[in-house]
Amino acid sequence: MAKTVKLTIDGVEFRAPEGTNLIDAAEIAGIHIPNLCYLKGTKGIGACRLCLVEVEGAKSHAVACNAKVKEGMVVKTDTPEILEQRKFVIDLILSMHPLDCMTCTKAGVCNLQSYAYDFDLQESSFKRKKFGHPVDVGNPFIKMSPDYCLLCGKCVRVCKEQGTNVLEFMGRGIGAKVTTVVDRSLHESDCTFCGSCIDACPVNAIIEYDRVRKGREWEYEKTNTVCLLCGNACDIQVNLKDNVIQKINAGEDKGTSMNYICAYGRFGYDFIESDSRLTTPMKRVGGGLVETTWADALKIMSGKLKKAGKDTGIVSVASIVNEDALAMKYFATDVLKTKNYDTTMSLYAKPESFINSERAHTTDSDLLITVGIDPSQRERVLPMLSVLIRRRVARGSKLVVVNSSKTKLDKVATQVVRGDEVETLKALIKAAIGKGMKADKKLKDAVKGAKVSPEIEEAAELFAAAKNPMVLTSPALFDAASNLSVIKGKTVSVAYEANARGVAHMGLVSQGKTYKEMVTGGTKLLYVIGEVPLGQRPETDFLVVQNSHITELAKQADLLLPSATYLETSGTIIDFKGWMRHMPRMIDLIGRAKPHREIFREVAKAMGKKFKKIKSEEVKKAYKVEPVVMVRPFKKDKALDVSPEMILEAASSSLLNSSRLLWLSESERASAKANA
Repeated sequence: MAKTVKLTIDGVEFRAPEGTNLIDAAEIAGIHIPNLCYLKGTKGIGACRLCLVEVEGAKSHAVACNAKVKEGMVVKTDTPEILEQRKFVIDLILSMHPLDCMTCTKAGVCNLQSYAYDFDLQESSFKRKKFGHPVDVGNPFIKMSPDYCLLCGKCVRVCKEQGTNVLEFMGRGIGAKVTTVVDRSLHESDCTFCGSCIDACPVNAIIEYDRVRKGREWEYEKTNTVCLLCGNACDIQVNLKDNVIQKINAGEDKGTSMNYICAYGRFGYDFIESDSRLTTPMKRVGGGLVETTWADALKIMSGKLKKAGKDTGIVSVASIVNEDALAMKYFATDVLKTKNYDTTMSLYAKPESFINSERAHTTDSDLLITVGIDPSQRERVLPMLSVLIRRRVARGSKLVVVNSSKTKLDKVATQVVRGDEVETLKALIKAAIGKGMKADKKLKDAVKGAKVSPEIEEAAELFAAAKNPMVLTSPALFDAASNLSVIKGKTVSVAYEANARGVAHMGLVSQGKTYKEMVTGGTKLLYVIGEVPLGQRPETDFLVVQNSHITELAKQADLLLPSATYLETSGTIIDFKGWMRHMPRMIDLIGRAKPHREIFREVAKAMGKKFKKIKSEEVKKAYKVEPVVMVRPFKKDKALDVSPEMILEAASSSLLNSSRLLWLSESERASAKANA
């Protein structure tokens, strides 16, 4: 437990963790110290000088974003002199800021507007300055209006800390502005359009491109949920007005440096109402698909399932919620009496690698060891994981990269060990044992013949010195990597799909034919749930696709059943770090689409079969299964060594082709071709 100190702020005596700055400490006591440039979670830079406070016994005023709490410290935040200085700062900023608050998009959530109101400043007492910087509207995602910029630097810092390094200051003094390298527009830079700068900006300088006249902030119904578009399962905040999504932001507390979602999670929501959306059941008549009713679709489905019997196969993506996963399992085992059910998780992981992954908080780790993974923001392969690791390094954590080839994280790593991952892990454990770390005889014997290089020796030093190391590994290398946590720390198998870990816990694992076997033929009826990585119709007598959009595979199906998107359903998932996450339904279902579990229930009813009701207690019970930490074989399961790009590309197909993200995909493709 962190050591605390006793202090007093504005007459309130309380305790705060040692090393906390005064802005964060004041929050504990329910006191707000005004600030414009402080970004919670990062080091204060004292640029705006709005957070000046009076510290008893000090010769001068303290900058609260930099000043640390001390035992017995007495602080005053609202003396007449302090308030006068703050008013002067706001007055000066207003002289360089457009005063169009009545029509400004950020009205109501603008920090500058709020402070101006507090000081009753309707106009600046200084001569007004206008710079006339051009507005960047060259992309469909982010609008940059430099004339509104306060030069607080929040956007620059958050961009640098997460490793994107696109935004920078140009110029000096009051004429400076935030821009990209050589003052190019965002679409001409290396911007990934994650929008972290949008969440960081306190004013109207950086906003969503299409944000204008889509409603005021106070009109929005704001609800936190989880993005299911990749294995990171990021927190998102959905902003609704009249049951329509107006925008999506990162779900962490605003004003912190921990906000992050990628362009897909932030801007891809318009795919929900795209032209390719499947809104009603469809059946094959002759050579084409025609719309039909649910009653007709269920009648066809029940008849075909009865005829196929145990020769039915069901395959699904692993991004369905836990409740849908259990429903699918019960539908297969209790209704169809088939053992042929599986998910895309089996392409890259054994369920044991997720069930035996430990539950972890990455923010607690002083050493991160990545094994066989290469997260990337630009390629959008588990981008949040890349950001998470880079931010931990920026805050002082060490990073060891273990990989057979170069990775995007090499440049920020404390130590990189190149070579066969299994042999490296053996040598790392041998070197750690040589430094006096305890291990049982079985583990010692397993690493006895390993060769320790200078790089591995350095990595072992870091491992031995760490108080709370965390290993992030590809599922194919989980067995080998988890042996590190037998000595110390925790090992987490990194999922490629949002609820792969939940699917494993729910037991949605084939007892008969595997996913690979079913999609290559061998079933009389194949029932496909979600957007699986399959473009060609497999050999089967009857193909059913249950999905939210009409995909290439769906066009070849005999029956299409419209399902809900992840924002139209409710339930729970277990994220890759092992934590249960709850997802309320965000918007009403479009057309005649239904959640997966409701479709299973209605098909069972049409077949005249009882269907087990999914209870939350069952989900909680499955989740409570504790991981087993033990010595495991040093091996890499080559059959599971699947590129995450392949899984993620398939899962994003409808998203990319049915939203403004297509612009991003095509522009990146054109850029790659030009640079080839």
